[in-house]
Amino acid sequence: MSQPPPPGPPDPDRPPSPWEPPPGHDPSRSEPPPSWSEPPPYGQPPTYEQPSHGQPAYGQPSYEQPGEPPHGQQWGHQPPYAPQVPYGQYGPPSGPRPGGGTNVLAILSLVLAFVFAPAGIVLGHLAKRQIRTTGEEGDQLATWGLVLSYVFTGLGLVACCGWIALVIAAGDHGTTY
Repeated sequence: MSQPPPPGPPDPDRPPSPWEPPPGHDPSRSEPPPSWSEPPPYGQPPTYEQPSHGQPAYGQPSYEQPGEPPHGQQWGHQPPYAPQVPYGQYGPPSGPRPGGGTNVLAILSLVLAFVFAPAGIVLGHLAKRQIRTTGEEGDQLATWGLVLSYVFTGLGLVACCGWIALVIAAGDHGTTY
């Protein structure tokens, strides 16, 4: 538990607490700070004053010395935000770049050659067409995807035909019921 503050005048070396009112503040007076003014009458635009605490006006250059904090910024406080980018300009344009980047369908064709070869054949042909029209990289990947897909599809067909022939041959012993 915390102890109550000692009675008597506050220690001059101790920093003021943020929960204590500033010295010389009278809570019975509830006047707005002197920087506030009455709002203008209805229909008249408000008037704005130039900053009077050493900051340059908006858009004016600030002249700072090296080793000093920027105007209006004290050490230990958060620096001002970075300037905003205009709407719609978030970075370099996306999409296929002419002559750059590897075609995704070519990569998928090579991967699917080992997983499901007929899909690798389809994606390999689509990748070859896209590479021809866009100029992307990956022509050799698509070629290898096609070659491996056709080889594995052919091996799968030979294995299926051999299994069917084995089943027919094993079941044909001349036994009748």
